[in-house]
Amino acid sequence: MTVPRILCLGEILFDCLANEVGRSRSEVESWTAYPGGAPANVACALVKLGIPTAFIGCIGDDEPGQELLSLLEEIGVNTKGVQQKTAKPTRQVYVLRSHEGDREFAGFGDLPPEGFADGFLQADLLPEDLFQQADYLIIGTLELAYPQTREAIFKALELADRHHVKVVMDVNWRPMFWPNLDEAKPLIKTLWPSLDFLKLSDDEAQLFFDTEDAGAIAHRLNSVEGVLVTAGGAKPVSYCLSENEGKVAPVAVKVEDTTGAGDAFVAGFVYQLHQLGISSLSNPETAQNVVQYACAVGGLTTMKPGAIAAQPTLAEVEAFLQ
Repeated sequence: MTVPRILCLGEILFDCLANEVGRSRSEVESWTAYPGGAPANVACALVKLGIPTAFIGCIGDDEPGQELLSLLEEIGVNTKGVQQKTAKPTRQVYVLRSHEGDREFAGFGDLPPEGFADGFLQADLLPEDLFQQADYLIIGTLELAYPQTREAIFKALELADRHHVKVVMDVNWRPMFWPNLDEAKPLIKTLWPSLDFLKLSDDEAQLFFDTEDAGAIAHRLNSVEGVLVTAGGAKPVSYCLSENEGKVAPVAVKVEDTTGAGDAFVAGFVYQLHQLGISSLSNPETAQNVVQYACAVGGLTTMKPGAIAAQPTLAEVEAFLQ
């Protein structure tokens, strides 16, 4: 098997999308389950773009978990870092949809947030050899909510530092994942010094930095090589990459479902970093083009339902940009 150049650590789950658009949870009559979870989405998107990628996370030893594992392997994601927890189920998230294609998370069914397998990733079982040959580690923040997986994240960051792996974080703020919401912001902030690139939504940027300006955030952190701030609808992406600041308008597409669009954006961005090299970001035009590419990958993903199933191939992205 090809050596993974990128590692994605965190949750893999099923997004159960409401079949009836524009209804509250109590009004929804049926749901359709789509594979998801931000780090898993990014891993699949990167493989579809042609970069060998591994997913590291924990699933239940159950039928949904086996289905997700089989999907990763079918797509071509390296699963050496996948652990299975016998006593806990694979997570399912219920998602409401608006007529505009936006989504709203509506809970986990009958179980509490901490009741699922992804919260039990074991730090001592992380395969160090994956880090020895990787170029990038991509993480989120949801798994910081659970003590055991939190320890695994800190271990992964230690391994990334030891083996000179660049760290990319998508905040992916989801309060419903946190059993104790008071822990969330302080824990997330402890990761800032470990990051090389930070991606936030405009709401997340306001929450953590009181601004949506990527340059201001990069200046405040004073340790990252790039910051990206995305926004919904037609609002532009704010970026600061290697001192180059600017804004890029999102691509104009017919939106059906925004699930996984931000994850596809991250995949498109890291794909460009991997292809061009971080030093290329010192060129203002290249920096802008990298963000435009990421916008294209994210935009194309909104044209179909689901996160992973909707992701474009490299050929589809290139045809769209042409």
